[in-house]
Amino acid sequence: MKAEPSEGRWFKSSYSETSGQCVEVAFLHGGLVGVRDSKNPGPALVFTAAQWDVFGAAVCGDRFTCS
Repeated sequence: MKAEPSEGRWFKSSYSETSGQCVEVAFLHGGLVGVRDSKNPGPALVFTAAQWDVFGAAVCGDRFTCS
């Protein structure tokens, strides 16, 4: 799915660096959540609220590993 940047109020974490390499999030119509690159604020990835909650729980639960 794609979302138009004008559909929501985009924001990034207060912990984001000023270098501009951030992820922005917006709560969109219909309970959807948009995610985009702050350097290239074109079309966004769009998730349902349930999908976003699962992702957030995985991040908070430290279920990701980096190689």
